[in-house]
Amino acid sequence: MTEITAHHGLFKDTNLHVDDTGGTGRPVVLIHGWPLSGEAFQAQVPALQEAGYRVITYDRRGFGRSDKPLTGYTYDTMTKDLHTLLGQLDLTDVTLVGFSMGGGEVARYFSLYGAERLRSVVFASAVPPFMMQGDDNPEGPLTKDKAAKMTADLTKDEDEFYDGFTREFFSVDGELKVSEQQRQDAIALCKQSDKKAALACMEAFGSTDFRADLTKVNVPALVLHGDGDATVPFEGSGQRIHESLPGSELHVIAGAPHGCNVSHPEEWNETLIRFLAN
Repeated sequence: MTEITAHHGLFKDTNLHVDDTGGTGRPVVLIHGWPLSGEAFQAQVPALQEAGYRVITYDRRGFGRSDKPLTGYTYDTMTKDLHTLLGQLDLTDVTLVGFSMGGGEVARYFSLYGAERLRSVVFASAVPPFMMQGDDNPEGPLTKDKAAKMTADLTKDEDEFYDGFTREFFSVDGELKVSEQQRQDAIALCKQSDKKAALACMEAFGSTDFRADLTKVNVPALVLHGDGDATVPFEGSGQRIHESLPGSELHVIAGAPHGCNVSHPEEWNETLIRFLAN
């Protein structure tokens, strides 16, 4: 457990909470989804460590145990935070695993910093190429009306919003695919987030276009997604990522919701570890 300074501010630095298993194995950086924290990967860290990898998780600015500044919730800034983390820990030959919102930082990384530090990437239940549906993006899985309702509901009542959000996050066709305790654990992580950060990041992952970023991905890639994902539906996201990345691997977990790393951890971990061995 440590902290890295992602941004040196005139009045206050922005520090990110980092958990690093250490060791001499190849580094795997797990980038969490919205509005959770690095603790969302509790089912992954031991398996990856046992397989011989150095595993790093961190809490995105505004979430979990990291600082919660007023600003900086664009993908350019959040990807700079990731790049700063890689630099401060002197990580090379890295596999970036971006879950949900975290897939945005993975895609944007190539546009801003290239692949010098990277070995491979994973888009897990990830939001690229472009969530917001529009005339030039008819396949986008997020309508403007739904986005507006999410913003209004979170603004009005955080407790009620996160209760409903986590039910969808872990359900397929209305059936919860995790235990109630696992859902409550996720709600607890949601509530560690800063409300202004959660709202700003909701806007970011909903409205950021990653189509040009994906054209710059030039390392091996795995797309990992649940076919019952109601939060970031596979057809509008994972399938399109795979189609945008010639040569990418695709693994679809049958009967799995958005939070498939929790609902189907064995298959999720085995698929990732198999990809890492390449």
